[in-house]
Parts: sequence; C-alpha cells; structure tokens
Amino acid sequence: MSGHAPPPARPRERVRVKVCGVTSVADAVACADAGVDAVGVNLVPSSLRRVDESVAREIARELGARVLVVAVVADLTVAAMRALVQSTAVGCLQLHGRESAEDVRALLPHAYKAVRVAGPDDVALAEAMPGEYVLVDAKIEGSLGGTGRTMDWGLVAGLARRRKLVLAGGLSPQNVGAAIAAVGPFCVDVASGVEAQGAPRVKDLARVRAFVEAVRGA
Repeated sequence: MSGHAPPPARPRERVRVKVCGVTSVADAVACADAGVDAVGVNLVPSSLRRVDESVAREIARELGARVLVVAVVADLTVAAMRALVQSTAVGCLQLHGRESAEDVRALLPHAYKAVRVAGPDDVALAEAMPGEYVLVDAKIEGSLGGTGRTMDWGLVAGLARRRKLVLAGGLSPQNVGAAIAAVGPFCVDVASGVEAQGAPRVKDLARVRAFVEAVRGA
C-alpha cells in the first residue's frame, strides 16, 4: 500500500450568471449589485426586449468593468458588428441569428454563437462553432430565443464537459439548480425567468436575487 495521499479533488468551478434582456441602466446596476457576472442587452429588432445602441452604450459606460456587458445581435454583417462594438463599448457579442462559423471566427475572442437545440444535430452544430464559448437555447419554431421554454438538458451535458457552455432557455429560480446538476454549464443565462409578471422589459429584482442565490447554492 502506497504511503502517498491521493491528489485532492479539483474544486468545481463556480457557475456564472448572466441576466439577459436588460433594458435600463437602473436594472443593469441592480443586477450587478445582486452579484451577476454578465448582463445582456438585446439589439435584435424583433425582440420584446430590444434597446437601441444609445441604451447599450449607457449601460456599458455605467457598469464599466464590474460585469461583462453582452450585446445580443442577429444577422448583421461582420463589419456592422465590429462597428457596434466600437459604438457601444460592450464587452462581447452574442450572435443569435444565421451567422456562420466564419463570422464567429472573425470576431473572436469577444463573440460567441447562440444555437437553438432540439436534437443531436443541433448539438453537433453548436460544437462545430469556433471559440471557447457557445450558448444553447431551446429551439422554438419562429423564435430566436427568450421564449421561457426549457430544452432537454440531457442533450447538452456532454457538450458542457468539452466547451464553456452557456445554458439558456426557460431557467428560473425554481429550476436552475436542477439544470446545473443535469448539465454542469459554465454559465446560466436567464431573461423571462426573472422578469416582473406581465412586463417583459422590467426585471423583478427579488427574482434576480433569488436566481443568483439558487445558482450559488447548486
């Protein structure tokens, strides 16, 4: 029997929290105060949570280096996306449209692709995207995301072991612990799950705090 002690188990990395669909400086600051790691500002014209570049710029300026500000975009050219980053000073882009792997690669390291997942082919598409990070969301016909619908978490558990996976889709303070246990993601992304009832553009800050606490306790 060896007298050497086994190496200590590597501690599990802390799961990050991103609150997406933030529409005001006040909500962004409150989310930062609640302990989130990133906030998302949505610039997709079809989104209920859309803001314009001036709001994104104000949020990025106010938060500074406190948390990462991510701009959600869809189907812009690479040139337009680069110009948007220059204009707003956001820290990262989340590409939620039909962008190609080449588009993502051109914007690295400050961009990642969002892929809507309903089956193994979608998981393969997510894995094929370049970069360290990739986001997966529920695949709902006719929607780019933000539907409040969950996905089959088991589909992406393997992917989460190989990539820094951002898990989105129907997360809430009530189910995020189970999602983390099932997937082991790098980050969890919530929008509708922390909104005021009937008000998709307003965050319920008590729910934001409850979400952060549920993640930290998972």
